[in-house]
Amino acid sequence: MADYQAPLREMRFVLNEVFDAPALWASLPKVAENVDPDTADAILEEAGKITSGVLAPLNREGDEQGCKWTAEGVTSPEGFKEAYQTIVDGGWNALGGNPEQGGMGMPKTLVSQFEEMLQGANMAFGLAPMLTAGACLALDAHGSNELKETYLPKMYSGVWSGAMDLTEPHAGTDLGIIRTKAEPNDDGSFAVTGTKIFITWGEHDMAENIVHLVLAKLPGAPKGPKGISMFLVPKFLVKDDGSLGDRNPVTCGSIEKKMGIKGSATCVMNYDAARGWLVGEENKGLNAMFTMMNYERLGVGVQGLGAAEASLQSAREYAKDRIQSRAPSGAQQPEKAADPILVHPDVRRMLLTMKGYVEGGRAFSTYVAQWLDIAKYADDSEQERRIHAEGMVSLLTPVAKAFLTDRGLDVCIIGQQVLGGHGFIREWGQEQLVRDCRITQIYEGTNGIQALDLMGRKVVGSQGKLYELFAQDVAAFIEENSDEQSLRPYLELLAAALERLSDVTEHVINQASETPDAVGAASVDYLDLFGLTALAYMWARMVKAAAAKAEGDTSGFYTGKLKTARFYYDRLLPKTVSLAEGIRSGSDSMMALTAEEF
Repeated sequence: MADYQAPLREMRFVLNEVFDAPALWASLPKVAENVDPDTADAILEEAGKITSGVLAPLNREGDEQGCKWTAEGVTSPEGFKEAYQTIVDGGWNALGGNPEQGGMGMPKTLVSQFEEMLQGANMAFGLAPMLTAGACLALDAHGSNELKETYLPKMYSGVWSGAMDLTEPHAGTDLGIIRTKAEPNDDGSFAVTGTKIFITWGEHDMAENIVHLVLAKLPGAPKGPKGISMFLVPKFLVKDDGSLGDRNPVTCGSIEKKMGIKGSATCVMNYDAARGWLVGEENKGLNAMFTMMNYERLGVGVQGLGAAEASLQSAREYAKDRIQSRAPSGAQQPEKAADPILVHPDVRRMLLTMKGYVEGGRAFSTYVAQWLDIAKYADDSEQERRIHAEGMVSLLTPVAKAFLTDRGLDVCIIGQQVLGGHGFIREWGQEQLVRDCRITQIYEGTNGIQALDLMGRKVVGSQGKLYELFAQDVAAFIEENSDEQSLRPYLELLAAALERLSDVTEHVINQASETPDAVGAASVDYLDLFGLTALAYMWARMVKAAAAKAEGDTSGFYTGKLKTARFYYDRLLPKTVSLAEGIRSGSDSMMALTAEEF
């Protein structure tokens, strides 16, 4: 199978030529002081070396070995501890962190490229720095100065890692019914007691300490989600001088036997009056959690993208090398016993579908990251710009998480299909990508929940106002480029897709006022319709960037972009027509069966 190689040329194209990220960074003073084009390029180059050369070779062995649990703790797969130290030594944990606490302050548009490499090379390993980054984000936004000064520098350095402890055996999506409790101690700390499940890298041997951010309820807290607080609960208590003290009664009861990401430990965590400290305000734990959720949900979308890129690389090389039968138009390599399978239309359909979703998805993840950067770093004098960006982030986050992971699994399955029987065999790697990618549709809020969030809270809940932010952005692009000869074959189709999405949006908003089930019945198809339209917008932007350089392009990079865009518009965008018709049919047929009739 093809070894994973970081797609640096593709990333540079998206960052520099499609979105002109350096101009965005220069417009954000808090970013401009930390990054310039040369620094960004050096970061990409080094990230490519580490992910391709250090992490990718551990991916299959990590899957084969898995993590090992004993009563003393969890042992990571062979080589993971050393690879983690490489990440620590390179300062990669600090890439997007607050510079005031030892972070590098890099923008999400750049960090998301590193995250794609990390997840594409080795998703199970990549979850460790990803969870630490999320914990740091929540702590930096809501923790007291004392907590931040004590924990953030060590977490950014990677000497200590982080974990997010939300789910309980009886409470997944509905966090309002959690039972973990926190009783006040005399010294200002709290005694946290309860059990959490599905805690990624909740216990391991790669870092000196593990900092858990735990959702729990205080005595007398309001029922439901309004009664949740967040607590910092370290594996080892920290002394006044910053050194590690006694072991906190935080233990891993077991690790899950899973379908995929076997190289990571998914833990059952038990808290027996463990000492913890309140993060943020009492009963405002969900607010603290959602501070990092937009970043984490984009990060999960990027996981799906990374797995898809790895699958595409493997399938592409296999299709060029594997000979089987002759081309329909006649022998292409008559000197050989058969032609490479790349000559067959169906293999090309599969590979172009993979390319359409992967390259379009990379542009979309960068587009969302751009709005995250503006929302976080826009100058105080640019309040309107920041509010606009926050609205776009709110709208686009569930699409990034769900659409990129749904298509990520689709791409991995298609890649497996390209390899045929070899795709079903472990040594070729495609079956692991299918197993690993599957979880991305489930954790950080299942994709069904993401669709409900998009349709119910963001679109219907705002009466279409948030949707209009996106629609106006696409419409403005169409208007501004109406005279661009290279874009004419695409803009009419993009405008039609946008109109279709807008019509369906209005239809569901109107239905929702009369039919309680309207939102739930439409939500998943609506998210797909939105995602396909958004990727069409991304492909139009890529066509604009590539067309000017396609003439005389001997590398095939820019001409390949134009031809892939044509395929996306011809073969993938038309799916929006059937999705729209399904949504318009309403909820009656979906809700008609009784329980017995199922």
